[in-house]
Formats: sequence, structure tokens, C-alpha cells
Amino acid sequence: MWFVLRWLTAFALLAATYNPTSFNYVKWVMTQGERPVSLMVLAGLLLLIGYIIYLRATLRSIGGFGMLLVLALVGALLWVLYDFGVLSLDNTGLNVWLGLLALSLVLGVGLSWSHVRRALSGQADMDDVDS
Repeated sequence: MWFVLRWLTAFALLAATYNPTSFNYVKWVMTQGERPVSLMVLAGLLLLIGYIIYLRATLRSIGGFGMLLVLALVGALLWVLYDFGVLSLDNTGLNVWLGLLALSLVLGVGLSWSHVRRALSGQADMDDVDS
């Protein structure tokens, strides 16, 4: 259950930044011009904080190679779905949503991996602490 919540939060973060609809930060900033710059900066900083939290936790838990492995696994799954005719890649909007799904799964796995590893192995991860 907690993995799903972490994954959905990562998906919401990515989708709030950019998606194929007109309801996203990038589109909002590009169309607002010089109007409420302070609000755009505040929203951008909130998104940046979310990215820093997710990326730092993901890099610490699975690292860059682990991120590539999760992304490769999701890519292989999408490839299988395409080969069996379940998925069509003609729609560019769907392709963007699939990209957001893949990236959010990488971030969700990265944020949850320490919990999964502890449950499987019984070993807890500890931060480096000077005594």
C-alpha cells in the first residue's frame, strides 16, 4: 500500500510539471508571461523540493545503475505489450503518459526500495553518522 502511495505521489509530481494536457507547470509558466512571477517561482520551488526529495532518496537507495535497471524493465514490459498488439505508439499524448508512468515507477521504486530490502533481508539501511 505504501509503495502505491509513493508511486502515485511521484506520478503527480511528474504530471504536475509536464503532461500532454494544458494543466501543467511548464505550460502555465510559458503562457503567463510577466504576470504573477512570484507565484510561478513559489510553485517551481515546491516542485524542485519534491524532485530533490525523490531523486536523493532514489539515488541513495538504488543508485544510478538501479534506476537504469528499473527503467529498462519498464521499457521491456512496454516493448512486450507493443509486440503483442496490446499497446499502440501512434498517439503522442499516450507516449508522454507512458514516459511519465515509467519515470514515476523509477522514483517510486527508489523511494520504497529500502523498505522492500529491509522486509526481504531483515537488514536496515543506515545513514553514515559520525559518532
